[in-house]
Amino acid sequence: MSASESADAAAGAIPESLDPEAVNKERRYFLIGASAFTGAIGIGFAAVPFVRSWSPSAKAKAAGAPVSIDVSKLRPGEMLGPTPAWRGKPVFVVSRSEAAVANLQQENAELADPESDNLDMQPEYAKNAWRARRPEFGIYLGLCTHLGCSPKYYGEVKPEAFDPEWQGGFFCPCHGSRFDLAGRVVAGLPAPDNLEVPPHQFVSDTVVQIGVDEETA
Repeated sequence: MSASESADAAAGAIPESLDPEAVNKERRYFLIGASAFTGAIGIGFAAVPFVRSWSPSAKAKAAGAPVSIDVSKLRPGEMLGPTPAWRGKPVFVVSRSEAAVANLQQENAELADPESDNLDMQPEYAKNAWRARRPEFGIYLGLCTHLGCSPKYYGEVKPEAFDPEWQGGFFCPCHGSRFDLAGRVVAGLPAPDNLEVPPHQFVSDTVVQIGVDEETA
């Protein structure tokens, strides 16, 4: 026993080391401090997944990543296959002959939106008769604008069962919608809009990049 504790005992006081109130007070301070420290760590760990949830995952980045396509072997009248995918959607790349390009510039009363006035369906630079940067290449998302079926490509100008005066383009066998070689929809059929033209740019004479242009780069 220390001199101070002896003096306290002599005076009838309880030594601090034996005082239950003092011991409990010290334990209480320790527990409060420990709880605060543990809570701070918990908040830190909880914040990690929350912050990470605002960062795009690798999968999310890949879903919208640009797709480069080599069109050097694509001949007039052909469509690239198998079709590549951008954002999980198939892409149609069609090579058009000079005759096909000239035909697209003729008036066609059958088309629902011949002037591509619905700007949601193509970038501004594709608001032309061929709906593309370069007349010889048509680039579209291969999904019918009716219910998202995949239209089939019929590139030749010849009579077809679904159209005896077929001039080439796309036919959706699900519900009969038809689109010309510029992806413009024929009026009076289930599909309400032209095929969508994705953002695209030519990085060389033979390579086109889907998903990137001046606005999205």
